[in-house]
Amino acid sequence: MLRPMTHSGRSTDEALERARALDAADPLRRFRERFVVHNPDLVYLDGNSLGRLPMATRDRLRSAVENEWAGELIGAWDHWVELPGRVGDALARDVLGAAEGEVVVADSTTVNFYRLAAAALDARRGRRVIVTDRANFPTDRYVLEGLARARGLAIQWLDPDPVRGPSADDVAAVLDEDVALVSLSHVNYRSAAIADLAAIGERAHAAGALTLWDLSHSAGIVAVDLAGIGADLAVGCTYKYLNAGPGAPAFQYIRRDLQDELRTPIQGWFGRHDVFSMGQGWEPAAGIAAWLAGTPAILGLVAIEEGVRLVAEAGLARIRAKSIALTSFAVELHDHRLAGLGSSLGSPRDPGQRGGHVSIRHARARDLRALLAAAGVIADFREPDSLRLGLSPLTTSFEDVARGVEAIHVILAAG
Repeated sequence: MLRPMTHSGRSTDEALERARALDAADPLRRFRERFVVHNPDLVYLDGNSLGRLPMATRDRLRSAVENEWAGELIGAWDHWVELPGRVGDALARDVLGAAEGEVVVADSTTVNFYRLAAAALDARRGRRVIVTDRANFPTDRYVLEGLARARGLAIQWLDPDPVRGPSADDVAAVLDEDVALVSLSHVNYRSAAIADLAAIGERAHAAGALTLWDLSHSAGIVAVDLAGIGADLAVGCTYKYLNAGPGAPAFQYIRRDLQDELRTPIQGWFGRHDVFSMGQGWEPAAGIAAWLAGTPAILGLVAIEEGVRLVAEAGLARIRAKSIALTSFAVELHDHRLAGLGSSLGSPRDPGQRGGHVSIRHARARDLRALLAAAGVIADFREPDSLRLGLSPLTTSFEDVARGVEAIHVILAAG
């Protein structure tokens, strides 16, 4: 443990010393060297918003542009057309605990979320209620509000503990035969609280409802077993811990036995059984491919493929272990360096219930973020009072954490 906060600098020195020892023993430390880092002095604690650029991705994109796009031209579609399913299978195998043919990559998280939510509601016609929580990610709430308004449905809003998030008991308390869909985030975007996928899914299924999970803040850092727990539907982005770059396509998961029951509300040409026949009428492709719509974003797909390869090489078990170590170190430093300076911990203290970021609550968190940026520390702010420290295990060092928390201490101590 660190010594209590002092103004002598001793605690700071101890924190840096411990951080460097942890970095030296880190089995994933060499992965940081495989990312593009333009400014080694910058402390980047926002990997849960946008991951760094892997060198392999940079090289793969250059090859895709210069050799495939420029060289093969339209002929490259002979192999590009396979990317949404191929990358989806890689995500299923190496990240999501799903089976081949249950994941496809296309469009944005919002579009995929709308697609799956609408299809789930269609499959539970006669039921009038959607369950979600007020702390769920905004785009999910907005889509659900729009669907409810258009269909004359009601939303049962949960108001769980702001740090711990919704529990299985919270969900069970509002379930009845009128609930069509339960939709929550696996890892809360503000607090990093981890919801119990299996227990909540079990309660929802017992009531006859479908579940739709947002995995944006867990994919690539918290192991999930979608097939093992019988999850129904899930979506998630790829530009956080999968490091696929800004605007990279998102994924959608549909349990195999639901693929024949549900029907996509967006009948696009890439979801037709013969994409290039241009025939009359929409006849769906077999399986998950029917859930494609427009032309795939090829450059984004190749970036995802490289990001997933890195995660698979590092191993989710090792990534999760380092994530727990990083966030636990950040929590410890918060308690020793920031206590008494107006901050409080906005994330669960139990590391098993905490995702890949740590939220520090402070009345002037927005100003604090700006001052940190000026000091060379990039963190993130979320309304109303949360400063998020996003600790990406493949690129964040323990020294980054120590330097970042110390910068917060300096600013808060100065008033």
